[in-house]
Amino acid sequence: MLKRCMLKIYVMNGSKNMEQKYRGGFIVGFRRIVFAVLFCVVSIAVPAVSWGEPLLIRFSHNQPVGSPEDTGAQALKTKLEELAGDKVKVEVYPASQLGSLREQVESTQMGVIQLTLQPASVITPFVDDIKIIDFPYLLPADRDRVFRVLDGELGQEGLAPLSKAGLKGLGYWFAGYKLFTTKKNEIHVPADFKGLRIRVMDSPLLISQYTAWGATAVPIAYSELYNSLQQNVVDGQENPIQTIVLNNYQEVQGQIIQSYHGTMTYILMSNKQWFDGLDAEMRGFIAEAEKFGRAACRENYAIQEKKYIETVRNAPNVHYYSLTDDEIAQFREASRPVYAEHAVTDWQKQYLEKLREAFAESK
Repeated sequence: MLKRCMLKIYVMNGSKNMEQKYRGGFIVGFRRIVFAVLFCVVSIAVPAVSWGEPLLIRFSHNQPVGSPEDTGAQALKTKLEELAGDKVKVEVYPASQLGSLREQVESTQMGVIQLTLQPASVITPFVDDIKIIDFPYLLPADRDRVFRVLDGELGQEGLAPLSKAGLKGLGYWFAGYKLFTTKKNEIHVPADFKGLRIRVMDSPLLISQYTAWGATAVPIAYSELYNSLQQNVVDGQENPIQTIVLNNYQEVQGQIIQSYHGTMTYILMSNKQWFDGLDAEMRGFIAEAEKFGRAACRENYAIQEKKYIETVRNAPNVHYYSLTDDEIAQFREASRPVYAEHAVTDWQKQYLEKLREAFAESK
């Protein structure tokens, strides 16, 4: 016998004329959909199969249909449904359809969403230890070296702290190296950031990073970024090349700089209690499907990245260039205070050192 109590409250506040404007696959101009969900389940142990219904898995992420992340999500869906047959049904919700980035994490904690793919910086407010992967110039510029380390035991060790927030880390999904962009200022050394307002995700580490380089860091929601750049609320931002192109940031940013200061590292997560409650066979299917989706995401990104770079190279009034080795060395040196400020616990210091050693040995 199963008793369920579920209350969902959705408060939707759209624009006055409810006009939808699309830019690069994202809805722009809408006020955020705010929702609260109270979910309670009281049950007596009965196998789900007794209901004759497939296990429903809701998979949410923030990128548009056709993006590398969505390609990976669709590949995971296909693989998992192939492995499990009619025992499972996966529904993929791209482009933040189930709420803002933070709301998607919260809904996963509550078990309303079963799988979500989110940037490490979005997860950090829930689990501080996750921030280590975002330290500036920690990850090498060779993505294969990054994959070898994060796909192994050391990567799993970095995901383990997610359990503190009721989450289960399943894998790291690569969304590209982050680039600097500004409206008109060239960036070659940290001093070039002086006086500039740079949009960041709401992450204390990223705020400290740009403060150390001389800029003023301004947290702004992802959905509001294009307008903020267009209206000069901020002078620049950081994001991978695919995010820049899919959102048309090159329309309002004249300088696009390949800096290799960090990656947009996504983490695929599930609700831990939900995942642990699955039988061993289903957990194995999900683990195998995650690897398949992760590989598809990376493969698609490698293909699309070249096209995205050509797009910005050919965009009118856009200067695309890379920092030199000497310039990168100056940014590395200026980043030292960030490490001192944010690697504070014994675990964080030890794990940071393990990553440094592993990346050095991965050459």
